[in-house]
Amino acid sequence: MEKDSYCLECKKTTEIVVDNRTGDTICAECGLVLDARSIQETMEWRTFTDDNNDRDPNRVGKAENPLLSYANLITHISNPKPSDVSKGNVLSRKRLHDSDGVLIRRFGLIADMADRLGLQQTIQHRAGEIYKDVEEHKTCRGRKLDAVLAACMFIACRESKLSRTLKEFTTVSNGLKEKEINKAVDQIRKRLEVQMGAVQAGEYVRRFCSYLGMNTKTVKAVHEAVVRTEDLDVRRSPKSVLAAIIYMITQLSVDKKSLKDISLAAEVAQGTIKKSYKDLFPYAPKIIPNWFANEDDIKKLSDS
Repeated sequence: MEKDSYCLECKKTTEIVVDNRTGDTICAECGLVLDARSIQETMEWRTFTDDNNDRDPNRVGKAENPLLSYANLITHISNPKPSDVSKGNVLSRKRLHDSDGVLIRRFGLIADMADRLGLQQTIQHRAGEIYKDVEEHKTCRGRKLDAVLAACMFIACRESKLSRTLKEFTTVSNGLKEKEINKAVDQIRKRLEVQMGAVQAGEYVRRFCSYLGMNTKTVKAVHEAVVRTEDLDVRRSPKSVLAAIIYMITQLSVDKKSLKDISLAAEVAQGTIKKSYKDLFPYAPKIIPNWFANEDDIKKLSDS
């Protein structure tokens, strides 16, 4: 989906692209994220042809959910009681199937969580599939519901290689701690044998650099450096590696960023960034693009 908008980095109106997977609105020229995690609020319409061959768009009811057995697919009419017939009340309401009623409420919570995080419907649907499996196999008995739902969402994101952090899920899970969600993730992954895709450091580059307000040239250097680290034996998390590279690259730029600011943007402790930086420092000449900094500049970098 493409349209035009004013880009603060390019200082002009440029073509922008909406990434439907992440919900980000991105400048097509410089790559700046103009709007992160936008939510699709447009209505769904279908066109039906009537007897007069008119093709007017009509707003329809909510889409069928294949994860439910039958509650949202058919209308239930129960047999009336004799007392109802005598009173003229021939039709009476019938309660939804109990399991469907529970799932509908849980899917509603997942949808709310997805909306608040700006996640797309495909992620939301997959999280619903995972949760249904969790319920059927009684996988997470004794765990908080919010933790289980957040874990399902997190796994769905990881399967799509979508870079969302546990900390982001704590903000929409009624004050849960990361370790509570992580335990639920581990339990679901092991018992249901869910294969989670590995998120590379490069997946986080655009988002974290955008949070820090970095210019296009520096972001490009960070991304190139991150790609070069993939061949190195650096046993650190992708976020830690990225945070350390951002710190390293910005120290060679007029656009310097403090360790504290990088820590907040990347959601990585300052101490962890320092350790990752020390691991990467010997490889600095190899990973930093020579078009961004020359060998003499790189030698001036501090080793701590």
